[in-house]
Amino acid sequence: MKAQTKEVNLRVNKVVFLPPWILLICMVVVSLVNGDAFLAGLNMVTGWILDNFAWAFNLVTVGCVVTVIFVYFSPLGKVRIGGRKAHPMMSFGNLVWITLCTTIAAGILFWACAEPMYQMYAPAAAEGVEAGSQGAALFAMKTMFLEWTWSPYAIYTVATIIFAFVFYNMKKSYSIGSAFAPLFGDRVVKYNSIIDIICLFTLVTGMAASLGTGTMTIAGGIENVFGVKSGPATWGIIIALIVITFVISSVSGIMKGIRILSNINAKVYMVLLAFLLIFGPTAFMLNFSVESLGVYVRDFFQMSFSTGAIFGDSWAKSWPIFYWCNWLSWTPITAIFLARILRGYTIKDAIHCNFVIPSLFATLWMGLFSTASIYYEMHGQGFYEILQSSGPEAVVYALFRQLPAAVIIIPFYLFIVFISFVTASDSNTTAMAGLCTNGITQEEQNSPAWLKIVWGITLAMVTWILISFAGIDGIKAASNLGGFPNMFLMILIIVAVVKIARNPKKYDTYKEDYDENGMPIESKRLPIEEQEG
Repeated sequence: MKAQTKEVNLRVNKVVFLPPWILLICMVVVSLVNGDAFLAGLNMVTGWILDNFAWAFNLVTVGCVVTVIFVYFSPLGKVRIGGRKAHPMMSFGNLVWITLCTTIAAGILFWACAEPMYQMYAPAAAEGVEAGSQGAALFAMKTMFLEWTWSPYAIYTVATIIFAFVFYNMKKSYSIGSAFAPLFGDRVVKYNSIIDIICLFTLVTGMAASLGTGTMTIAGGIENVFGVKSGPATWGIIIALIVITFVISSVSGIMKGIRILSNINAKVYMVLLAFLLIFGPTAFMLNFSVESLGVYVRDFFQMSFSTGAIFGDSWAKSWPIFYWCNWLSWTPITAIFLARILRGYTIKDAIHCNFVIPSLFATLWMGLFSTASIYYEMHGQGFYEILQSSGPEAVVYALFRQLPAAVIIIPFYLFIVFISFVTASDSNTTAMAGLCTNGITQEEQNSPAWLKIVWGITLAMVTWILISFAGIDGIKAASNLGGFPNMFLMILIIVAVVKIARNPKKYDTYKEDYDENGMPIESKRLPIEEQEG
């Protein structure tokens, strides 16, 4: 009887599902009919965005870092998501690894070795260093820390906090628009569908960009190991396998597929880090990591606010601001998924598992892989030449060839890339299907399986078209396009989070969880709730 009730209540929201889906299909058709015109139009739009709003992307990103720190020490930090009697859905360890694998972990696999080569040989004009010099190497490392650690995770964390609070504590509907209820009250409900439509479209462009880099990474590895040339045919097969796997995982349920995949990822990440630490240039990696980390901390605000306008330099738009766009295109829907699994934990717990621990892990990963890449380049291994001749996906394999047992470690690496993209796509497809479903509640959070399949196939088509006809340039353009509207949403989200943090009791439906002064009553975490499957 219970199952029947769920079936009746859960129905597709066509108003949210159809517009972004039709728009994406039209984009695929146009790109097939005239690929050059499609890329030219895409570049024109994204060029205008970056020329006019680079400053805004920087301000929003730094604003997220400041907001996370403010919330951590505010009364909101002690609030338990879902009330003091809420049981967690999963262990804290699973939360950490799902967060890491859902956000940027797949990206660090692709760029950790290749990007330092770009930064060394084309540093920002404002830096005033010679290309390929030791100064350029130091610049490359502080750039890696800027783009891949604390700032991107702050963006995800701010959005995750607001969604968790409004869904579980304010008991608002499962919609991205609900995040603005603290600002506009129930009037925002009439705009929920519009906001969800925008975010669905921007997420697919961001996911296509990320899945595209992953596909090229795997294809480069297959070419390296088996000699099968990396190209559109190979990319199509890889994308199909990734999509089929994450659809199977997605329809198996949130507590089953994603949790299993993220646990596998956790173990493989640790093995790769340990292997490089033991067999790589250990002393150099540790020394250079610490030195460049210090420079990153010293220059954080200068780099975070850089636009290159006074120098007429496009570096900032091509790199850090490109990444801010990329993270923002993923953020709303990724965060609404991460918020769903935080029930039973405090906001401080959410900051630990969404901001602190993943940022520390990313710092360690970049500190080892990026410095190793720089070491081998400076010792005559020709990594920059490999980048130019074979593409960025080839650099990481050049690194592994400097280590023992490359014939084993490269397939091992290919496996983790595949699983990372499956995990990220799985979680986001689940969130996308949820937004297109009426009837999602705290008790019933599974959407129709066919919706996940449709979004998976759509994502596969957009990704293959993008990398086959536009390559790396198309990937960057799509990310910029996706992040632009979400930047404005994030400004409102920051304001909403700060407003709640100043007086959480005013917005929380669990008034009994606060004392007479409006301060949250601290409580112990309850046991993990038993989950089916």
